[in-house]
Amino acid sequence: MEVGQKVKICRLREKVSPEILKKAQEGQPAVIKSFKMTDGSGIGVFVEFADSTTGWFFEDEVQVVK
Repeated sequence: MEVGQKVKICRLREKVSPEILKKAQEGQPAVIKSFKMTDGSGIGVFVEFADSTTGWFFEDEVQVVK
């Protein structure tokens, strides 16, 4: 995965806002804006949806959209 790639949320490990949950359930694409080191167990990604809503997810929660 790279900054600028389009992704969709394919699963959720933790509770998210109702707004993000709806976008994930609808399969709305988002763009990777940056990465975040998690607590030693992996990498997280910050994403932005078309309406400028942002959130971060674990790497295994997102899937690149082709």
